[in-house]
Amino acid sequence: MSEENQNITRIHIDDKEFILIGTAHVSKHSAEQVKEVIELEKPDAVCIELDEQRYQSIMDGNKWRDMDIFKVIKEKKATLLLMNLAISSFQKRMAKQLGINAGQEMIQGIESAKEIDADLVLADRNIQTTFSRVWRGVGLKGKFILLMQVVGSIFTKETISEEDLEKMKSQDMLDSMLDDMTTHFPKLKRPLIDERDQYLSQKIKEAPGNKIVAVLGAAHVPGIKEEIKREHDLERLSEVPPKSKIPKIIAWFIPIFLLSIIAYTFYSNPEAALQQTLSWVLWNGSLSAIGVIIAMGHPLAILTAFVAAPITSLDPITAAGWFAGFAQAYFVRPNVGDFENLSEDVFTVKGFWRNKVSRILLVVVLANIGSSLGTFIGGADVIRLFIENL
Repeated sequence: MSEENQNITRIHIDDKEFILIGTAHVSKHSAEQVKEVIELEKPDAVCIELDEQRYQSIMDGNKWRDMDIFKVIKEKKATLLLMNLAISSFQKRMAKQLGINAGQEMIQGIESAKEIDADLVLADRNIQTTFSRVWRGVGLKGKFILLMQVVGSIFTKETISEEDLEKMKSQDMLDSMLDDMTTHFPKLKRPLIDERDQYLSQKIKEAPGNKIVAVLGAAHVPGIKEEIKREHDLERLSEVPPKSKIPKIIAWFIPIFLLSIIAYTFYSNPEAALQQTLSWVLWNGSLSAIGVIIAMGHPLAILTAFVAAPITSLDPITAAGWFAGFAQAYFVRPNVGDFENLSEDVFTVKGFWRNKVSRILLVVVLANIGSSLGTFIGGADVIRLFIENL
């Protein structure tokens, strides 16, 4: 059985009591309520909606100092890091407006658990696993929409009242939001909400003691209320799905197809083949270079993108953004202050471009986007010239 009252849900299963606190991640009231409930209830364990990686980030304020930007580019994590920074930027703007630190309710849960000597349980799934399952499940169109939405959050000037935040935590509003998400982007809801509901509910259920308090984002409470009644396989939910072979096949097919067309044209009409080659180089190189220019990259990073894009577009293993990013990092090296100020600089659009670390990430991502556009446009022009000269 369960009972609800002002964002607090009580569930009794056998001899265990679970108290779920539905919070908004930038709500001042949420942090205060977490403190009050834990002090009043004195639970045996406190579960928080964090994984080990995010917990360490919260506890270690100097985490950016240890970042190796060259390693980030080499391991193909520039896009992931940029998206994380964009999300962080959006949350910080909301939090600053309300005079609270983003994630304060989780920090409060950690501190209150220590004060009453309760076991602290990191109940959420690894964020890298969640991101991998989201990224590999939404398809090419979904990837583009998701990336545009997150990067767009860098530029938003949206404000929201705390009253609106509290309204968002009502059951009706949540159901409406989830229904809307299911209708317009069903593949995103499953790994982001449904699977994590299952993971969180199992971790909460397995927490030590007879009285458990769980500090959760309000969007997870309706699902956890149902999923906690069932058993879930944490190992299965933690699996990273294998990469689809189709994109890899396409990535190899396109360059082989285009090179075959150009080679045949060289055989039959060398002048047209030179036009094809020039079109390919100019579209790829120019659009990738424009991406670096938008990121306000170093002139040699712009030149690197222009030279690398036509070649890397024919090689599925490499990318123009990597070379442009390495050039940017080499010629405009971030200093300790850039790493230390990163979390604050991404608070504004100007800061994103001013900070040398985030600007490197922008160079990588925008150079790759430009190169991708150049591949489609340049490839189409190569085919057009081929057909005209048949």
